[in-house]
Parts: sequence; C-alpha cells; structure tokens
Amino acid sequence: MASLLFAQAHAAEEGPALLKSKCVGCHIPEGNDSFSRISHQRKTPEGWLMSIARMQVMHGLQISDDDRRTLVKYLADKQGLAPSETDGVRYAMERRLNTVEQFDDQLSQMCGRCHSGARVALQRRPAKEWEHLVNFHLGQWPSLEYQAQSRDRDWLELALKDVVPDLAKRFPLENQAWADWQKDRPKADALPGQWSFSGHMLTKGDVRGVMTVTADAGDTFKLDVKGQYADGTPFSGSGSAILYNGYEWRGNVKVGETNMRQVFAALNGEMKGRMFEAEHDERGLDFSAAKAGGAKLLAVQPAHIKAGTQAELTLVGSGLSGAPDFGPGVEVVKVLEATPNLVRVQVKATADAAPGVRGVALGELKGVDLAVYKDIAEVKVVPEFSIARVGENGGSTPKVQGRFEAEAWGKGADGKPYRIGYLPAKWSVEPFDERAKEDEDVKFAGVMNADGVFVPGLAGPNPERKMMTNNAGNLKVIAELEEGGHKGEGHLIVTVQRWNNPPIP
Repeated sequence: MASLLFAQAHAAEEGPALLKSKCVGCHIPEGNDSFSRISHQRKTPEGWLMSIARMQVMHGLQISDDDRRTLVKYLADKQGLAPSETDGVRYAMERRLNTVEQFDDQLSQMCGRCHSGARVALQRRPAKEWEHLVNFHLGQWPSLEYQAQSRDRDWLELALKDVVPDLAKRFPLENQAWADWQKDRPKADALPGQWSFSGHMLTKGDVRGVMTVTADAGDTFKLDVKGQYADGTPFSGSGSAILYNGYEWRGNVKVGETNMRQVFAALNGEMKGRMFEAEHDERGLDFSAAKAGGAKLLAVQPAHIKAGTQAELTLVGSGLSGAPDFGPGVEVVKVLEATPNLVRVQVKATADAAPGVRGVALGELKGVDLAVYKDIAEVKVVPEFSIARVGENGGSTPKVQGRFEAEAWGKGADGKPYRIGYLPAKWSVEPFDERAKEDEDVKFAGVMNADGVFVPGLAGPNPERKMMTNNAGNLKVIAELEEGGHKGEGHLIVTVQRWNNPPIP
C-alpha cells in the first residue's frame, strides 16, 4: 500500500518520464509533452486504466503495477473529464450493472451491442481520433461487420460517415466545460475532515455514520468509517482513498471482514456515488456525504410514515441544528437525540394527515422529503430488470446474486402517483414464459431467499437438465407486500459467468 500511495502521490513529477520511457516506442512525440493518440483523448481514471491494460495485453507493454498507477493518476488529472461531462453515465463507473441504458438507436446499435454506451460517453476525442477508434475495432475484431445489427448494412461506411461526425460533435476533445474545470479545479486539501454520510443497500436497508478523512501523501487519504445500519448492524472500518482530477474519489475500505470500494464524485463539500463489495459489486449501497463545517440535510430515515401511526425518524446530515418540521399532520412527539450529524425524533402522523410527499425542514435546512400514506396503490420490484450469474462449482468465478426490494407507491389527492418507499415483502419466483416453465427454470436456476436475495445455481453443465445445459433461467420476481398484500413483478435473467469484466462494462 505504501508504494501505491507513493507512486500516485508523485504522478505529476513521474508521469511525463513514464510516458517517454514506456510509450514512445509506439506513440510519436509531438512536442510540449504531447504524444500521438494519447494526447488527443480524455477519459476517466477507469478509462485510462483500461487503455494501459490493453497496451499490456495486446501490444506487449511491460510496466509495473506501481508505474501503471502513477500513469493513470497523471493522465486522469491532465486529460480527464469535467464533472458535467460524466452526468447521466456515472452508473458505469459505479458498477450499477442492472442499469437499462437510454441512448439513441444509432449509438445503441453501433456501440451498445458489445459494451455499454456509457463507455463511449465517458470519452472525449476529436473526429480523427473517433475515426481511429472505428478502424481499431474493425482491425481487432474482423468479424464485427458480420455480427447482429451489422451484417445487413454497410457497417463501416455508416460508422465512418455517420457515427464519427456525430461522436465528434457530442463528445469533443475540447469544450467549455473542460476549459472552465481546468481553471477552477479544487485542491485535495479541501477534503480532510469529518463527513457525515447516509446510504441505502438493497435488502439490507438504510445506513448512516461518519467518515473521517485524513490527508496522506499528495492526493491520497486515510479513512476511518464508523456507522451502522438502521437495524443496528455495525458499518465500521478503515482504508485509503485517492483523488483524481479534483473530484473523482476512489477508495478502498475494509468494513468488518468485507473489502469495499468507493466511487464518488467529491464536489462542493459533498460526496455522492456508490460503495460496493470488491468481490461482489452487486452488493452495494447508494452513498451521500456532507463535510463538517457546512450545514447540509442529507436524508430522513426511513423516508415514509403511515397516517395514524407513530414512528422513529432520523435526520442525517452535517451542522444540524434547529427544530424539526415534518409538515402539517406530522407532530414531533419527542426529540430522542440531537447531534450535529443526526437528529432522532419520535413523530406521530394524524389519521387525517394529507397523503403525499412533503418537504422536511430542520431549522433553516431543507432538501429532503417525507412520504405520508394512507393506502398503497401499487408496488414495484426494484430493480425492475436484473441479471444474476451462476458460479463456483470448482471454478474461480463467484455467483452474482440478484437483490431486490419492494417499492410501494400511493396516489395523492390529485390522483397522481407518488413514491412511498421500500416496505417489507414476501418473495418468490415464477417462470417468465412458457419456455421457462417447460425448462423448469425455477427448479434449476437458483433460490429466492426470504430477504429478497436470489442465489443462483452452480456453474457448469447440469446432468439433471434437458440436454445437460447449465443452470441458466428466465424468471419473474414476485414481491407481495406484508402490508395489504399488493403484488409487483420484476424480471430476472440468470445467465453464465462474466469472463470479461472491465472497470467500465
């Protein structure tokens, strides 16, 4: 770990030397520390890591792990993306692998059939470089033109004449956002201190606590996390982090016995992103944090209450002070605990409290909502679409679970739907269609546990299945709310292992 921090902390000094010693065999110097191909791209830290790894695998680059980390740090700082350029596609870096992408048909068909569209949207190149990328794809994968959505048209002409100009316009190397960010990029010394955080992990629930950030060498930090889930389970540990390009926070924290990774955007006294297990990225939590010294309301946990009931609610944030206000019909019975990081209160919602979502205030602080409900109109399975993967059985690849929660929705006085939140449910799976029923997918694909965690079957051929096929399956996920018995459905594909698992899918 010490060598890792040293290499990354000295990236600014060592980066140019490494480029000259490791890259000039193929990339031509262009003056002013500029090199062919390399200097005409901008990417995320994960994007640069993938590029260097490709040079190692495909072109025989010899580079140590420490030097590679140094080079990633240097390039991500010098040729990264402005925060606004990552908006809407951070899910790929955050390993939200059940995201259903929403791109136009051209990008989806030309790029998104082999990898995520986000991988494209997280790069910036001039037109000539986008053209080089098209040619690289065809040279590296000659069968590309004969694959689905390519063989029935002149793929190469379409890629060069239509797609390249479009990508150059949408994702240009130079733009105002990047120019402005380079001028105003904040320093890492703004980050040490205490950060109050709030989060939610599917099937586990809400989590809250404080993360202490201590400056280490250069743009690196030591971390100490102390918190707990709403059910009282500890969420505490320690680790380290590094800052790329003024805001791209990447951390490694051991929570209990579990190694977890952090992928956050650290901006304006806040951190937002996802924290997930290193070996099981499907086990992750949404994360938001606010630094001590500022006043910020992050969350109310839980974020719903039923009319006519009492409940304990916790306000999470930093610099918290003042009287809590949950709107008409929700009375604060007692303040149970009040600190700068959390305020626990016992509240009562009157039977005639208006259903719907209302803003919560704590003194002058606002920005979070509470849902009050009388009746449940609908329940949705979250995620609506998910992929699980078989594994183990003597192989090195672990199973990838499906993890689900039941999201309740109500209807306001105006008849419009509003989100209530996650509520307890009973879980089951059914065949998605007649083929799945015929193939007995429910029997072989895996087991749905009572907590909404689907554990897939073992990898490899199964002698008990027709044609000895593997334990893949096509399933409906059924959630039946404990309150009211409302049912919702999701879709779960159980498939084979992911052998190619790059940082950006």
